[in-house]
This record gives sequence, C-alpha cells and structure tokens, in this order.
Amino acid sequence: MSDHLQISNPDHSKLPSHAEVVVIGGGVMGCSTLYHLTKDGVSDCVLLERNKLTSGTTWHSAAQVRALRSTQNLTNLIKYSISLYRSLEQETGQQVGWINKGSLSIATNPDRLTHIRRQEALARLYGVEASSVSADEALERWPLMNVDDVIGAVWSPDDGRVSPSDLCAALTKAARQRGGSIFEDTSVIGIITEGNKIKGVETTRGTIQTNKVAICTGLWSKQAAAMAGVDIPVWPCEHFYLLTRPLEGISGNMPTLSDHDGHLYIRDDSGGLLVGCFEPMGKSIDPDRLGTDFAFQLLPEDWDHFEPMLQNALHRLPVLEKAEVRMLLNGPESFTPDGSFLLGESAETQGLYLGCGMNSVGVATGGGAGWALAHDIIHGAPPMDLHEADPKRFDPAWSDIAALSERVPEVLGKHYEITYPGRQWQTARHLRKLPLHDEWQAQDACFGQAYGYERPLYFDAHAAPKMGFGKPDWFNQVGSEVKHVTDAAGVTDLSSFSKIDIKGADALMALQWIASNQMDRPVGSIIYTLMLNDKGGIMSDLTVFRLADDHFRLYVGTAAL
Repeated sequence: MSDHLQISNPDHSKLPSHAEVVVIGGGVMGCSTLYHLTKDGVSDCVLLERNKLTSGTTWHSAAQVRALRSTQNLTNLIKYSISLYRSLEQETGQQVGWINKGSLSIATNPDRLTHIRRQEALARLYGVEASSVSADEALERWPLMNVDDVIGAVWSPDDGRVSPSDLCAALTKAARQRGGSIFEDTSVIGIITEGNKIKGVETTRGTIQTNKVAICTGLWSKQAAAMAGVDIPVWPCEHFYLLTRPLEGISGNMPTLSDHDGHLYIRDDSGGLLVGCFEPMGKSIDPDRLGTDFAFQLLPEDWDHFEPMLQNALHRLPVLEKAEVRMLLNGPESFTPDGSFLLGESAETQGLYLGCGMNSVGVATGGGAGWALAHDIIHGAPPMDLHEADPKRFDPAWSDIAALSERVPEVLGKHYEITYPGRQWQTARHLRKLPLHDEWQAQDACFGQAYGYERPLYFDAHAAPKMGFGKPDWFNQVGSEVKHVTDAAGVTDLSSFSKIDIKGADALMALQWIASNQMDRPVGSIIYTLMLNDKGGIMSDLTVFRLADDHFRLYVGTAAL
C-alpha cells in the first residue's frame, strides 16, 4: 500500500468566494471529477477535503481494475479508466502504479463455469479480451494454487491494478496545472440552497458561492447530501482483506486470481499475498459511529467473521499454511441497494450532483465515472446512456436507514454470486405493497421487487424458484398464464406504474415533439412509444392512453419517472 498522499496549496491558501463548481471529497472520485472538469475547460473549480486527499477509503483500496461490467456503457467507463491510468504518468510525470498483468477467474462447479463463459462471451461483445483456459493452463498462470476441484477458467488480460494514492496525486497535479484548486483540512458545514437550487457551500474557512456542487464523499455521502436537503440511498459495509509477509514462490506483479465460488480475490503484495473477500453476507456499519475525524484509519479486525473465508483461502492456496500474517485489514466501503453507483444530478435539488456509492469498485470505475460526472456537470448530460447509475432510479423508501442497513450486506455478498436469470434480492422486502397484495398472495403469487414494490411475477407458486441456467421450474406456469391472457382475458395491476396526465390545447403538439411514435390517433387509442430528450436520446418507453382530444394519460415504468 502506498504512503499517505500529502498535497500543499501555497498558491491557493485563500479560499475563493466564488467557484463555478465545488467538488466535495478528496478520494479517487472527487480527484477524477476535478481532473476532468479542468480538462474540459472549467478552471474555476474547487475541491474541498476535510482531512487529506485519499484519507477516507481510497487509501486502503485493493485497487483491482476489472474491465468487464454488466452493461456495455459501464464497461466503457472501466475501459476509459484503464486508458487514463496508462497515460497519466506520461501526462503528469507522476507514477500511478498501473500494473497490467490480467486476471484469472476459476470455476469449481458447472454453473460457475457456465457463468464465467457467458461473461467471456459478453466481454468479447463489449470489446474486452477474454478466453477460456483449462485447469492445467490456469495452474501455469498461478502455480501456487490447488486446482484439484477446478473444472475451467477464463483469462482476462486487460485487467490490472493501480496505486490509489499515486493515482490521486497524478489527477490532482494535472488539475492544479490547469487552474483547479484543492483545499485540504477544510470541512463543509453547510450547503446553501434557495428554491431547490444550489447557491453556495459553507466551510470552516468561509463561504463559496456556487450553483454546482458534486458530492464525492464516499461513505459519508448520505450526510453530505442531507446538507442540501437530499436523502440518498448509500450505506457502508466493512470490507476485509488479509496481508501476509513475503512468501517463497511469490513473484512480483502476478495476475489477480478470482475464486468466486470461494468468495475470494487474491494477488501478490510486496512479496507476500493479499487475500480479499466478498463474503456471502457482509457487515453494515453506521457511518456516524466513525466520526468526522476518521481519516487514514481502519476498523477493528474480526477474525470470527473472516474465518470461513480464511478456510476457503487455505484450500485454494496451501502455501498460506506457512504464511505469517501481517494484518487483517478491515476498511469501510459504501454500497447502494442495487449494487450500482450514483452518478448524476439529484432529483430534488438542481445543481447538486452525486458521484458516490461505488460498491467497492471506486478505483476501477473512478477514471471513467469522474469523466462522465464532469461531462454531466458541464454539458447537462453524461457522455453516454448511464441509466444504471442515475440517482433518480431509486424510490425514496430506499433512503431509509433500516432498509439500507438490511440490504447492503446482501449487496456485498452478491458481488461474487452467480448471476442467474430472474435472481431476486432477499432482504429489505415489502417496502411497498400493491393494493391487492393480499389477494395476490392468496393466489400463491411468487413476488419480485421492482423500485421497492412487491409485484407478482407468476401464480400458483408453492416454493421458491430454483435458480439455474436451464429451463426454469416456472416455465409451464407462466406459459399457461400467457395462454389464458392471449385466448381469454387477464387483469394487469398497474398500481406501481407512474401516471402522468397531459392536458390542454397544446397537449398533442407537446407529445408529438417528445414522443417517437405518431400521437395523433383517435380518442380511445392506446399508443406504445418512446420518450425522447432534447437531443433525441431515449429516456424511457411508455404507454399513452388518449382520453380526449386534449387529454393524454401516460403510464411510465416506475423507475423511469
């Protein structure tokens, strides 16, 4: 792990009274956002850090950078990060510790093998190199591991790692050279709003007038956003990795070994091993318990909690039996209810932007996410469709602390879980129920959760569905329900959908402008269409009922409102 990053500001000792953009938080997300703001021509921007840069959670990150994500554009953010991390040293003269040695994902059961091979195919589709290898070939790349139960693996040569503190040093060096200012030891004590618009930031060193604020404060983002009257669904969990002293047979800069059936990631570190985990159920922690002076600090070791993961590691790496433990690092990381981060303008306050809730991939995503957030701040939209990270996707119920503290341990635990089709979350359920919930339940409904709502997926379900990649056990039941609706009739419960009424003399003209389909249909028509933004981009699909010449009712997917 790198030494703590120290930045001085002899040329910016006085806090400015005005800034075009204020970035709060000096971790990788804040530093990347500042870097990209200045790169895009905004020199009148300020980063505020209440302690020192990287002092929250960035400094202790294992800093793995895996290129593949669940969607094309999330993958594009990582690919951007990799390109940036490769080029920063040449741009700034500051080393960032980028090591591109690839990663190896192993499978010990047929479903995991199917899963990683599906990921391999997805990677190629998204422009990421990946290839299947045998257990023997995997052993050649990681000679110290036990492969007795390994039935296959996938090799991903694009993956790597970086030094988080050095990365932030390079980002801030470039930002300062382009006019950006950085103020450490400067706490934000208030965010000034008027009529749901940002007007300024109050700090321990004075007030800055601004219309744009970016919250990049990691696990403290919930408290920071609350100063602007915004309640966001971010909550921390404890995250563990084991560090050993140097071991015989460990060469420098080895590939990362991912044993997801064992919930482990493993790599070399200073001649020894770093063994990290995303255990099946994590431990949430109240950020208020950490206090405002929690900087370059760790949480207490918890060997009882880590013990099952240690046993998995001993099975995979017998050499650990001889290892001397340097420390069991326990550092907090922030998570969201669905495992994707928050990136973009908040729904409640104009000019308040969020770049937080990184779900333990902050360093990997930070380069691309900082670019996207800066682009949104400057140009009014991200450079690509990032609906998976849109802060507006969450119902307010998800900001409830009880729901968050119940859900985020499962989010951490699903980090390495096989992504079966139809997989549902098990925690923090029944946040919202439909009016006919009890009736659906009496019909043995199998419920899924969408936007916090419990919605029936199918009926006559007498047991929880078995997860798998083959024909699902609900196949025949769903088929019979579809046939009944097709051949006879059915009732659709739209209670959880958002409804928007557009009325008036210009209602048709407005819809013709923002909808992709022909809206001038007879009264009584039901029209399926896309809703477009001012650039012609697709915001959502929806169904429109024409109730009168000047009255349209829009039924919108709940999360798209």
